Amino acid sequence: MTDKKKINWLHEIWQLALLGLAVLGFHSAIAKPFYIPSESMLPSLLVGDRLVVTKYPYGYSYLSPSLDILPEMQGRLFGRLPERGDIVVVKSPGEHIDYIKRLIGLPGDTIQMKSGVLYINGNPVPRVALPPIDIAESPNTNCDRYPAFETRNAEGAAVCRYPRYRETLPNGVSYDTIDAIQGSFTDDTELVRVPAGHVFLMGDNRDNSADSRVPPGLSGLGVLPIENLSGRAEFITFSLDGSLSFNPKSWFTAFRGERAFDSLRPDKAS
Repeated sequence: MTDKKKINWLHEIWQLALLGLAVLGFHSAIAKPFYIPSESMLPSLLVGDRLVVTKYPYGYSYLSPSLDILPEMQGRLFGRLPERGDIVVVKSPGEHIDYIKRLIGLPGDTIQMKSGVLYINGNPVPRVALPPIDIAESPNTNCDRYPAFETRNAEGAAVCRYPRYRETLPNGVSYDTIDAIQGSFTDDTELVRVPAGHVFLMGDNRDNSADSRVPPGLSGLGVLPIENLSGRAEFITFSLDGSLSFNPKSWFTAFRGERAFDSLRPDKAS
């Protein structure tokens, strides 16, 4: 009978460390997963969506590594500005917390909201009213913030039925927004000129997004330096409605299969 082979724990730990470094490097330089925790990007993104975010499209800055380990510095390696309408992940000022928003303004642009209409460089962005959109209520999503919009669809399921508008940016990119409350404080803003090396971001859920319309002192993002760009949202991998539990039945009912692999690259007129 042969002796049982001893495990070389030092070798095993070394292999695990190499694997961890490889994953960290991939997340820092190529792509990383991202989870949607809020309703700020409704109707484009739902709470519980899991995404792939690519790190390389805009180059790399001191905030690109998954671990906040580099000293603050200006500029980007292989830097490139986003296109209007891109859904981007950014790091907030100070805390460096990940946020996901839509890129609206580029350096030199003037941005203003007037009565819920977006103005870029003095021109109103075309905005077309669409039929209301039904967002199914679930443990992840409810109408508590806007109870007046809670109703039931034709099948009797509880939904939040929100007013929906289609915006088209100057470069032809179109996307849907929700504007549930007319006259909210973010529907009318001061004129902002985007400084050089900065970008202006907004959430598609116009009444429930702390974005560049709101200064950092009021828990918003303000106008952000390009160094704070972390990546570009590419597609949804899968989505869960928040009802997942130890009950095997929930493993199937919690899964929003219709959202799997939906592209997040914006529609653009040819």
